[in-house]
Order: sequence, then structure tokens, then C-alpha cells
Amino acid sequence: MTEDERSPSPEEMLRVIEEQRAATTKWLSGDPLLIYIPWGVAWLLGFTALFLHYGLDGRPYAPISQMQAVGVLLAGLIVAGAVAARGFVWMNRRVRGDTNARGAMFGYAWFAGFALMNVICARMSPQLPPEESGLLWGGCSLMLVAVLYMAGGAIFLAWPMFFLGVWIAAVNGLGVLLGAGWHALLSAVLLGGGFIAVGVLARRRS
Repeated sequence: MTEDERSPSPEEMLRVIEEQRAATTKWLSGDPLLIYIPWGVAWLLGFTALFLHYGLDGRPYAPISQMQAVGVLLAGLIVAGAVAARGFVWMNRRVRGDTNARGAMFGYAWFAGFALMNVICARMSPQLPPEESGLLWGGCSLMLVAVLYMAGGAIFLAWPMFFLGVWIAAVNGLGVLLGAGWHALLSAVLLGGGFIAVGVLARRRS
């Protein structure tokens, strides 16, 4: 019997099974760069613009209007939300049954959530002082992402995703309590920069 005809040993079979399992998990979980980087870039750019507008002492650090800063944030959030939703829907086309249905509904929930957030904030922000208006947009957007990340972690039994949602909620809550300038700074550094770092590290590990 030649070497090619030799039956694989149990150790070889286990190694092949583990390699295939790892490859399938990576295939289904998607590219970490597409899951984390869009949010990180959107938050880093948008909240940095808001921070430069508000400052920490009530004086702007750069000649950026609030409308321009909020526009940068919203543009980034729209793109990031679309990428996240599209990614969840696309990934779950690879599976069948209840998992597929849960993933599809979760993906569409991103679209619905951000559409409703824009309606509510656009309706309420003109009734508030400019600084509180910007805080409304930033706080609501982060609250929505935090809740959806925690819900996604519960749906897919993914603890890292759930704890990322908890982290977003904690930073957002602290920032709202401290005021618009601090909220923008904490969100840009801890969430924007943090998500970019997580995406790069997850990609390298995978």
C-alpha cells in the first residue's frame, strides 16, 4: 500500500476537522475590518469635528460650525450603518433556518433604527440650545449602536459583541453626563480610536 492509499490517523483527522471548523467560522463571521473599522472612522471623524467645535471650556478650537460637525458625524454614521446592516444580511445568506432569519431581521433593524433616530432628532433638536442639540444627535446615535450590539450579542451568543455594546453604552453615558465637549472627546478617542484598533487586531488574529 502506497503512502497516498494509507488511511489517515485519528490525529490527522482531528487536525483536518479543526482546520475546517476554523475556516468555516472565519467565513461566516465576516471581515473584522468591515465590522469595526467603519464605526471607528465615523466616530473618530464626526466626534473630533464636534470636539473642535465645542472645546472643553466653551470656546471652539477650530472654525467649524455645529451644522458642519453634525453633518460629518451623520454622513459617517449612515455609511457605517449601511455597511454593518449589509454585512449582517450578507453573512446570514450563507446559513439556513432560524439563524438566517434572526440575522436578516437584525440587519434590517439597523436600517430601521437609524431612520427613526434621524426623524426623532430632527424633530427635537430645533427645540434645544445648540450645544444640547449636538449632544442629542451624538448621544442617541451611540445609544442605538450600543443597544443593537448588545442585542446582536444575545441573538448570536457572541459575548465579545455584547461587551462592546456595554462599553459603548458606558462611554456614551459618561460623556452625556459631562457635557457636549467631553462627550465628543471621549467618543472620538475611546470609541472611534478603540474600534479601529479592535478591527485591526481582530483582522491580524484571524
